Amino acid sequence: MELGIEGSEAQPFVHVPVLSRELIEGLAVRPGGHYLDATVGGGGHSQLILEAASDVQVTAIDQDEEAIAVAKTHLAPYGNRVQFFLTNFAVYKPEQATFDGIIADLGVSSYHFDTAERGFSFRHSAALDMRMDRRQALTAAEVINHWDETQLADIFFKYGEERFSRRIARRIVEQRPFKTTTELAEAIAHFVPRQYRYGRLHPATRVFQALRIVVNDELTSLETFLNLAPGWLKPGGRMGIISFHSLEDRLVKHSLRASPLLQVLTKKPIIPQGDELANNPRSRSAKLRIAQKL
Repeated sequence: MELGIEGSEAQPFVHVPVLSRELIEGLAVRPGGHYLDATVGGGGHSQLILEAASDVQVTAIDQDEEAIAVAKTHLAPYGNRVQFFLTNFAVYKPEQATFDGIIADLGVSSYHFDTAERGFSFRHSAALDMRMDRRQALTAAEVINHWDETQLADIFFKYGEERFSRRIARRIVEQRPFKTTTELAEAIAHFVPRQYRYGRLHPATRVFQALRIVVNDELTSLETFLNLAPGWLKPGGRMGIISFHSLEDRLVKHSLRASPLLQVLTKKPIIPQGDELANNPRSRSAKLRIAQKL
């Protein structure tokens, strides 16, 4: 869910659905309803929707081919009640606006952080990749090794909220090329003042978040999706969006409030309760906002 968390060895695609009780309750799943899971991941939330009422149908999309493959296996018992599409939710075009509900879990799965070869985590040495959709060309290595100093400083500050963005960018340009995640992370740790090297977060956490956001064009894609998705809902249909950092949550909050098609049902975001935090520490930064089509 967030960078800077200890991972395990590479594992099969695992997606522990966060805020599942709250999401299903807020979605008010209807018998015979049709729901869009815009980030199916391993299929955890989709399964909960399918089990929440009779004769429910789900359209499941994801830009990661491995996620789609695992979700197809996980949700196979539901047969033709589930349709799958390999696509980014920002470019998805439904045939008609007939969804009773739409969900999106914007968190990066444990699989992505714990599978070294994907390059999302500095807990494992791997190539600087970070692509959710591995069909695309842009990688973290391209950004780090070829973008200019000003561009790097800007993205570290804007998308990572990194206070030492200029200093880190300058030193990266001086010492590149960087080939692996651990090589870059260790260098960043030496670029920041000594007193910041041993805090709660690894010094490279914010830079890695910024790189992931840029490589996957996450905020632009999210903004596009939030503008389009209300038009895909039936009257009375609901949207539930789970975010994991302040940049996402701010965008979700303002987009839902600004939409003339929606009524926001959550004055404040819903956050995980104690039992969920104990069972899944990676849920700690999750925030759920729900809105309803007028």
